[in-house]
Amino acid sequence: MAGLAVSRTAEDSAPPVAPIAVGSLCLIVIGGIYLAAHIPGPVSLLPAYGLLVGAFLLMGVNVVLLRRLSHFAWPRFFQVGKWALLAYAISAGMLEYVFVLDKVPAAELLLLTLMLLVYAIDIPLILAFTVARYQALDS
Repeated sequence: MAGLAVSRTAEDSAPPVAPIAVGSLCLIVIGGIYLAAHIPGPVSLLPAYGLLVGAFLLMGVNVVLLRRLSHFAWPRFFQVGKWALLAYAISAGMLEYVFVLDKVPAAELLLLTLMLLVYAIDIPLILAFTVARYQALDS
């Protein structure tokens, strides 16, 4: 069994960027479900704004954690991130188009647009970070 030992240094030293981004996405999904359940009628936007603020705060924590990384495969992070961002920006744009086409009221549309922004940033962040954290560094 000694031969199965795996070095955990790369995994242990990495900040919890992906779990925090998933937490941010969970807040956005909860807010989106809340809005979707109430949009045909009057809806209190306060819970959805609270969830959105929480999601943005978690994104801010991730930015701080990423900026603190010195030994990291930044070229690979940006290579993966830019293409994933392009794909998810297109996806978010199509969803935004559907919201506009369905004549979602202005206040709810703004909230949903900001939620789509979190969605379009968080998933590429998760993908890019996960690939880059296991990438070998050039010495």
